[in-house]
Amino acid sequence: MALRQIRLKNDPILRKKSREVEKIDDRIKQIVEDMFETMYENKGIGLACVQVGMLKRIVVIDMQDEDGQMVLINPKIIQKSDEKQINVEGCLSIPGENGYVERPKTVTVEYTDLNGNIQQKTASDYKAHCFCHELDHLDGVLYTDKVLNLSEEEIERLNNEK
Repeated sequence: MALRQIRLKNDPILRKKSREVEKIDDRIKQIVEDMFETMYENKGIGLACVQVGMLKRIVVIDMQDEDGQMVLINPKIIQKSDEKQINVEGCLSIPGENGYVERPKTVTVEYTDLNGNIQQKTASDYKAHCFCHELDHLDGVLYTDKVLNLSEEEIERLNNEK
């Protein structure tokens, strides 16, 4: 395994659309291992391949919950709830910053796992936020593009209304 350099917010690669992975081979598996090592070293819960400089549709997530390590290859959101939530987000590519973002309360993601099997995972609450955040990276979108310009009191009021 090897630590990879995380690309920071002004790096133009972060604004590019990642390409689908055609074949899951040893090279892809090594990239995934390196992504997990890099994510853990930087105390993250999710990392998109573009954040380590490769335009591949790969995301790794570990929220230290019952799902453990998740590898999502060629992921796409196939269903999202009309109900929304607002949470604070940060990003390993934008260290030291955060902001409130509105996302669906629940999403279902379809993806290919490391064994080449098509999977679906439904996530709610903060995990849904994480999925949306990481999948946005694959299309060149950063959470800062979606930050709400509201006070913490306004955010709390909006979340309580839902």
